[in-house]
Amino acid sequence: MDSPKHRCKWACGNMLLRDYHDAEWGKPIKDARTLWETLVLESFQAGLSWNTVLQKRENFRKAFAGFDPEKVAQFTEHDVQRLMQDAGIIRSRLKIEATVKNAHAYLQMQAKGEDFADFAWAVAQQNPVTAEHPHALAQTSASQVLTKELKKRGFRFVGPVIVYAWMQAAGMVNGHEPDCFRYHACD
Repeated sequence: MDSPKHRCKWACGNMLLRDYHDAEWGKPIKDARTLWETLVLESFQAGLSWNTVLQKRENFRKAFAGFDPEKVAQFTEHDVQRLMQDAGIIRSRLKIEATVKNAHAYLQMQAKGEDFADFAWAVAQQNPVTAEHPHALAQTSASQVLTKELKKRGFRFVGPVIVYAWMQAAGMVNGHEPDCFRYHACD
């Protein structure tokens, strides 16, 4: 009989969290658009549980045009109002408006020849997290630097705590607890 897998504590709440942890969280995301989607979802999670975001993830994808930055950048006040009525997502005007602005920022980077994924990974690699237990931190100097660089490029609702959670989710930092079965796979 196989011994039970040890997981990060946050992943033991339910099957949705467990499956996300086991299959996605901490796996390096190198695709720019997927990385942008992950940042958007992390920003919506602020102040809420990640479980809430996961339960609504497919609704978010529908509401935000499959997280296509070109389509999201064209959203108008009418679209913001429509999304504010959508019970399938987290209805925060500030977060919805930030997503539209962040689509513009993403596209401006692209227009200047700056790939979003290359940029984020380069900043993360230039500012490695050196803490012994990065899973226990809320933010780091690396997330502070990346936040500053994102804001310089026009991104909104991207503080160092959100950015650090994003860095862990996207595999830029191994946030798995040392006894988690995914720790060495993501190291």
